[in-house]
Amino acid sequence: MNVAQKLIASHLVAGELVPGSEIEVRIDQTLTQDATGTMVMLELEAMDLDRVRTELSVQYVDHNLLQADERNAEDHAFLRSACERFGLWYSKPGNGVSHPTHMQRFGRPGATLLGSDSHTCAAGSLGMLAIGAGGIDVAQAMAGEPFRFRMPEIWGVELTGELRPWVSAKDVILELLRRYGVSGGVGRIVEYHGPGLASLTAMDRHVIANMGAELGATTTVFPADDAVLEFLRAEGREDDFSELVADGDATYDVADRIDLAGLEPLVATPSSPGNVVPAREIAGTAIGQVVIGSSANPGLRDFAIAGAMVRGRQTGSAVSFDVNPTSRSILEDLTRMGVTLDLVRAGARIHQAGCLGCIGMGQAPAGGTNSLRTVPRNFPGRSGSADDAVYLCSPETAAASALSGVIVDPRDWAREHEVPYPELELPVRHSVNLAMLDPPPAEAGELRKGPNIGTLPDFDGLPDRLEVPVALKVGDNVSTDEISPAGAAALPYRSNIAKLSEFTFRPVDPDYAARARDTGDHAVVGGVNYGQGSSREHAAITPRYLGLRLVVARSFARIHWQNLANFGVLACEFADDADYDWIAVGDVIVLERLRDVLRTSEMLEARVGDRRIQLRHRLSSRQVDTVLAGGVIPLLRR
Repeated sequence: MNVAQKLIASHLVAGELVPGSEIEVRIDQTLTQDATGTMVMLELEAMDLDRVRTELSVQYVDHNLLQADERNAEDHAFLRSACERFGLWYSKPGNGVSHPTHMQRFGRPGATLLGSDSHTCAAGSLGMLAIGAGGIDVAQAMAGEPFRFRMPEIWGVELTGELRPWVSAKDVILELLRRYGVSGGVGRIVEYHGPGLASLTAMDRHVIANMGAELGATTTVFPADDAVLEFLRAEGREDDFSELVADGDATYDVADRIDLAGLEPLVATPSSPGNVVPAREIAGTAIGQVVIGSSANPGLRDFAIAGAMVRGRQTGSAVSFDVNPTSRSILEDLTRMGVTLDLVRAGARIHQAGCLGCIGMGQAPAGGTNSLRTVPRNFPGRSGSADDAVYLCSPETAAASALSGVIVDPRDWAREHEVPYPELELPVRHSVNLAMLDPPPAEAGELRKGPNIGTLPDFDGLPDRLEVPVALKVGDNVSTDEISPAGAAALPYRSNIAKLSEFTFRPVDPDYAARARDTGDHAVVGGVNYGQGSSREHAAITPRYLGLRLVVARSFARIHWQNLANFGVLACEFADDADYDWIAVGDVIVLERLRDVLRTSEMLEARVGDRRIQLRHRLSSRQVDTVLAGGVIPLLRR
């Protein structure tokens, strides 16, 4: 067996390890963050849960950190009370980004982790089965229910050789995105193996595993080997280590290979992580901002390499050089090493530990300028600026470009300035700061809700006959950032669905929300990989609140497809892709006898004007019951 198969088999509750079939796995740990966690806690309340029934569950506050008014602070107070009520750990604002902090404090090889954040997959770096999911799926796992999903194919990527100077882990995952794009991993778990692993630290692997989400993969796994033991020992947690490696005769459903020595610095250009080119091809592109940090480059090494490069130098006069530490412990180590001072002297703006610019919570770039970032995503408008142009890269490329004022290949910068590749002396033992992690109290407390904390909408079931107009048609790879935007304007309303619904599809069509409200029940038509990106279930809830009943697309991203079912929206694919081309806004789609047809066949016949088209729903019998009931919560109540 390979590592992914071992992880699934050891937690299998029902089903078989046959790609495409539905399986159920036991969940050991859960992770929630504040942008999605408020809904999870409201869902636990609706389920009338007493205390969580996992090995451990942790609520992080890392997204909504700007407190421009009372709303984010109210959310934080509510989340803290929910941790006391339901028995979760609470990570205070400013303690750190959920993924590296969880890796430092709680991750352990061989365990399963379900998180209401699509980058939960980063914990695969420790030999965990870590999957991002919608909030209601995480809530059910916290209540002791297994997680249900379709068994993926296992995509074995063999790594050979070693990375050369000025090339790092970010370039490995950008190479896969260059080859296969943002939907190349759909229906797959990516498992890395081979001799090249020996040169990659556990935090290097975190960088690679984190952006497996951008491939559309279910998750990413690495073996738990000496590199993982070394990381856990540095965190004072070597007792949590257990070896987990693939058998010598392990096989994979899909095979690939990357020669690490053959890689070069890469950059994803606006506005998709899949638009990857060599840095040398866009060298000279002017930039107005460089951001280092996020869950995609969270390690001590990632900040230290940038600090070593800028030491004694000054960043470009037109460049805002923003540094976002990813945990308070990492910031402590950077300060002890003197790196913080090196960065400040070079012109860096040091911010609190959190997601910040990655999610558009501050650090929005100026209009008409280019922003170069080490974050995982560059979807349109995600930065907080409507007309943004965000590029994704490694810390080496980011630091060299910040000094130059234009995008550069760091190898060319090093040759020009005669700079050798820095040899970093990182601490053998990392700083451990537990002061901002509150354990679950022994006694359950009471929920405290401020005025901004709403309630879950009460959705009715799917009618037996749908006759719905198409209110919106979108293209390929529309992200959940475009359906339910992030940023400082929208994020404070994550627990207020009525208000948040006003932002629905705003980056795509500013008039959608008003038009949908006037129309009532309606449909949306999408292209390939509809709903890619974030796991936020708000991208299903707010359109449903506005009357969305049906989404017909060429294909769906995994998490959003599941979220639509979780809130009673019927998601169908065109059986014939050509039907997407002619269907238009205003066309009326008619589906009949849904209660019978959904239970007996994957195929549905729809009438659109005088045409009849075939649709495919791909829902399991469990999901059919959920959609017909109007979603998970109505089904549980019934």
